Amino acid sequence: DRVLGTIPFKGQVLNQLADFWFEKTKRIAKNHVIDVPDPNVMVVKECVPLPVEMVVRGYITGVTTTSAWYNYQRGVRNFCGVRLPEGLRKDQKFDKPIITPTTKASEGEHDRPISGEEAIKEGLVSREIFERMSEASMKLFDFGSKFVAKHGIILVDTKYEFGLLDGELVLMDEIHTPDSSRFWLADTYDELFRRGDEQRKLDKEYVRTWLANQGYIGDGKPPRLTPEVVIEAAKRYMEAYEKITGVKFKMTEGNAIQRIIKNLKQKGYMQDSERQ
Repeated sequence: DRVLGTIPFKGQVLNQLADFWFEKTKRIAKNHVIDVPDPNVMVVKECVPLPVEMVVRGYITGVTTTSAWYNYQRGVRNFCGVRLPEGLRKDQKFDKPIITPTTKASEGEHDRPISGEEAIKEGLVSREIFERMSEASMKLFDFGSKFVAKHGIILVDTKYEFGLLDGELVLMDEIHTPDSSRFWLADTYDELFRRGDEQRKLDKEYVRTWLANQGYIGDGKPPRLTPEVVIEAAKRYMEAYEKITGVKFKMTEGNAIQRIIKNLKQKGYMQDSERQ
């Protein structure tokens, strides 16, 4: 992952939308959430992260080197252990969702596509854990897809991260956010797909596509985001939040650090320095 710049209110959108989804899916998969004392803060249980990210794809798309479409264009037909048929077009829906795991990379490095069998053989996870992760991921994706469809959105693909808490499998990090997922507007999908045009995106793929058009697909020094791209990205993130939750996004005001400290103190998560 690489840091490309700052998008206004992005952190708030991600935190509040993740909280929304963690609450909606807690009966499908246990999660690490304890409390959300501030729009930008989530208090969680400390888990042991599993070094495999579960990427579930309902459509073939993407411009990055780890994306399904990027690899398919270059002749890859066995992608992360999944056999892809000939004749697929960009943004085409799969007959059924597929799981294409990746390793979990450090900042500045790239996630590495990997099959489930490879992840097991390399000792990243046990077979039992991988099967449980796969089952939970498919259930979460099915729930998320059906939920957003009611709000005129397509859940194109997403990633899930899991950890272990006292030996129990727990969903962690984030879920169904514009950072971890691709969202398209459903009402124009068929027409845009027929014409071969770009889909209307409500996620960070908008920024990825802009970067790709500048010649950057993940290697080397990224170009600086223009103010127009930053503003448009922020608008799309907020639109995703509002469409999915049905709630008007409320922008926070004032000094974020001061507000966070105040809220953490009020909830007892932080003490005044003189009392420590």
